[in-house]
Amino acid sequence: MLTDAFDHRAIRLTDGELECLIRGAEDTRVEFAETLTDNSAERIREAICAFANDLPGSGEPGIVVVGLKDDGVSAGTHITDQMLLKLTDMRSDGNIVPPPVPLVEKRLHQGHEIAVITVHPSDSPPVRCKGRVHIRIGVRRGIATAQEERILTEQRHRGRRPFDLSPVPGTGAADLNRRQFEDEYLPSFAGRQFLRTNDQSLEEWLAAAGMIASTFDQRSTILGLLVFGASPRDFIPGAYVQFLRINGHDLADPIIDERVIDGPIPDVLRNLDEKLRSHNHRQIGIPERDVERRGEIYPIAALQELTRNAIAHRAYDMTNAPVRVTWFDDRLEIQNPGGPFGSVTADNFAQPGLTDYRNPNVAEALRVLGHVRKSATGIPAARHLLKEAGNPDIEFGVEQTHLRATVKPAPVPGKAV
Repeated sequence: MLTDAFDHRAIRLTDGELECLIRGAEDTRVEFAETLTDNSAERIREAICAFANDLPGSGEPGIVVVGLKDDGVSAGTHITDQMLLKLTDMRSDGNIVPPPVPLVEKRLHQGHEIAVITVHPSDSPPVRCKGRVHIRIGVRRGIATAQEERILTEQRHRGRRPFDLSPVPGTGAADLNRRQFEDEYLPSFAGRQFLRTNDQSLEEWLAAAGMIASTFDQRSTILGLLVFGASPRDFIPGAYVQFLRINGHDLADPIIDERVIDGPIPDVLRNLDEKLRSHNHRQIGIPERDVERRGEIYPIAALQELTRNAIAHRAYDMTNAPVRVTWFDDRLEIQNPGGPFGSVTADNFAQPGLTDYRNPNVAEALRVLGHVRKSATGIPAARHLLKEAGNPDIEFGVEQTHLRATVKPAPVPGKAV
């Protein structure tokens, strides 16, 4: 049976509970699809989004059942592993944000195979599918009105929330770069076409995106300060990157370049990329031609994947330590505070398809801003890029208090200078 890597938080319905829901036909908590096609995939994503929003505030999971007709009768659909993988990928394909926590599994109903997607209410509503907030009340599924979005935002304010949505005492919307949010973030977050037809205020959008606690509590959140704060370190002391270039193989060797890189995350990433590029070259001798050519020591895209991964997944609470990027002559080390989180342990760290989110909204903000392509692909993408370039695989050090990724140069013909 194929299940999602996040299933430790998604409670599996018993056979009896599942049968009771299916017998009730489509209602507030159930939606059917006969099979998985391009058209039905969109409808399934919208249903997942609606169940995650849980506008009625029931606190109960909703299910999408693939393989049943609208009246609950089997459609005779064969449920393949490929279909289950496609349904599972809907969580992290970038269409539904913030990513929900569905449980995808193959079940039997009256002797027929069905695929069941169990969706629990989100800790961080409103959840959007392609920029729109889908809701379900009774058998009706549609787009939330501005008032319904406000209700969902208030539900998030009252309920349990991830650390990165915690409001910071003594802050307000004025601590955020509102123009940058409006120009760079909002069009990708909500969709330009939808913005033209929506009359929400900027404060309502800031609240919907999790940058402030709510429209009536305009304290900046950890997320807002990290992504658009004028001075994040005033409130989050460890929100910076320490870069060192060591002339040698040990921290005791001479430092030839050093920089503290701070500010909002988009500025940190831009300045860190510039620093990495400035050191990522070497002269490679080609003796038989008596010439030299310039080459990269590491594929820059792989370093970007790893440094973004460190910034997104590090611990920002209970520590003042920065992300450390240390460039030695024989290796580059990226170390971030905070050990394995959630379903990720020291034993299963970096296994394909297995991830969890200490800062789910920071990770989503990086995707919205275009700094990562999709969720849960950073380490696999970096490994692939390093392999293509001829570099050795990443070496990971996994400790309770920190993680470390080490990359090494590829062997080069000729003499490196």
